[in-house]
Amino acid sequence: MEIARIPQNEKERLDVLKSYNILDSLPEDEYDAITKIASSICNTSIALVSIIDKDRQWFKSTHGIEEVTETPRELAFCSHAILDPEELFIINDATKDKRFFDNPLTVNAPNVIFYAGAPLNSSEGYPLGTLCVIDSKPKILTQNQKDALKLLSKQVVILLELRKKNKELSASNSNVIKLNDQLNNFAYRLTHDLKSPINGISFLLDVLKEDHIALFKNTGAEEYIGLIGDRIVYIETLINEILNYSKVTSENIVFEHFKLNEFLDSIIANIDFENKLVLDSSSLELAIFSSKIGLLQIFQNLISNSRKFLDEEKSIITVTCKEDKEYYYFTYEDNGPGIDEKYFTKVFEMFETLGSTNSNNTGIGLATVKSIVKRLGGEIALKKRDNGKKGVCFYFNISKKEDKLSICKD
Repeated sequence: MEIARIPQNEKERLDVLKSYNILDSLPEDEYDAITKIASSICNTSIALVSIIDKDRQWFKSTHGIEEVTETPRELAFCSHAILDPEELFIINDATKDKRFFDNPLTVNAPNVIFYAGAPLNSSEGYPLGTLCVIDSKPKILTQNQKDALKLLSKQVVILLELRKKNKELSASNSNVIKLNDQLNNFAYRLTHDLKSPINGISFLLDVLKEDHIALFKNTGAEEYIGLIGDRIVYIETLINEILNYSKVTSENIVFEHFKLNEFLDSIIANIDFENKLVLDSSSLELAIFSSKIGLLQIFQNLISNSRKFLDEEKSIITVTCKEDKEYYYFTYEDNGPGIDEKYFTKVFEMFETLGSTNSNNTGIGLATVKSIVKRLGGEIALKKRDNGKKGVCFYFNISKKEDKLSICKD
């Protein structure tokens, strides 16, 4: 028996093989389908996806042979096959080949007399193993069978590459989720810790304005005190919205039943202290099953923006809702100044204020809305209102099914 030599690039080959994380993995139907097809096309009793490790050949898939998962590398026909990655390695009759006539795999079960192996070459060109067909009697493959075996070996490599990419993507997603968790925790702690000193500054400013305002009269300092007060309000708003963003993007999502019209009316009642918001909820007598806290944050942000940027005597708000088996579809419109079409995507980015002159506009609200919608399994976008009407028109959908919700956190 002749033992195959070790390739000169063996260390590099094994390093590449390790990167696929394929050794000792569980059986997969896709590989089993290929070995079954290879056996059928080549008319052999056995077909294998064989991976050559340092000291063994391990089988990712076996067809026609049971309860065998690996053999010593020194016995493997595939160890010879990987020495020429560009060619099929074919033994028509092992009993007449000096390299294999006394090989235990030839002399004993499974009695490898005929062997044909197509190398499985990685994207870097390293042979990882073979797709091989085996029979217990001599055989000669036709050219069509040889071509088919080569094509099927390429399909095995595609599966290996896809499996590797999926593993890398899964690991990357896990890292992103971990980093987002850390970032959210940092943002929460930082903003929470900032609240106390900001409250202290606000208190001291109130003391100056109430008890010592005379010191600043006719000095021009009153204007500066007013500006300081405005900046404190802005910082407080920013802190609260960052805290809110961290909260809604990390809390667990809970579904419950509630009536949509009553739900929206309660939001209006809590926001509209000046009686400037008008919402027609007569067409929203719909009982829905969804995340009440999630929709509360979405509509509270949208309605607050309608009130904040109001340029009419009244803000006329229109909300519609349609549904199918999988989603609720919402449209939100108002009669405010609207948003320029070129900003329809940019407006959902964190801290993007589009040059707004509103002193309390932090650019966090719509980023929060987008994050919540995504977590609820949907998407949100802006579009033009029908008939050229002024104002905004948001449309978004959310999933009805809890198992469709996003586990990723923005």
